[in-house]
Amino acid sequence: MEVRDISEFAKGWFIGDFEPTMLKTSDFEVGVKFFLKGDTEPLHKQIVATEFTVVVSGEIQMNDKKFVKGQIIRIDPEEPADFLALTDGSLLCLKTPSIPTDRIVL
Repeated sequence: MEVRDISEFAKGWFIGDFEPTMLKTSDFEVGVKFFLKGDTEPLHKQIVATEFTVVVSGEIQMNDKKFVKGQIIRIDPEEPADFLALTDGSLLCLKTPSIPTDRIVL
């Protein structure tokens, strides 16, 4: 059994084709994101990867749409997305494939 703390990983990403990681794979990436009300990410897109985001707790806004606990968002390649935390909360994110350089800020 291996036990680590999420704070040891870059922005919560703990599985993927990067270091540090708990499982090195180019097939997918997994991350857990904790956010505070008012946190933002700029408009960006992936060129190749598809991203799935599960709202585990709290409320967020992406592309002027509100999402709440239990909702799952699919963002396809080339689809721009931004992020605003409407409350404190957390997300589970999965990207496939794992390409660390695939993100472009618009």
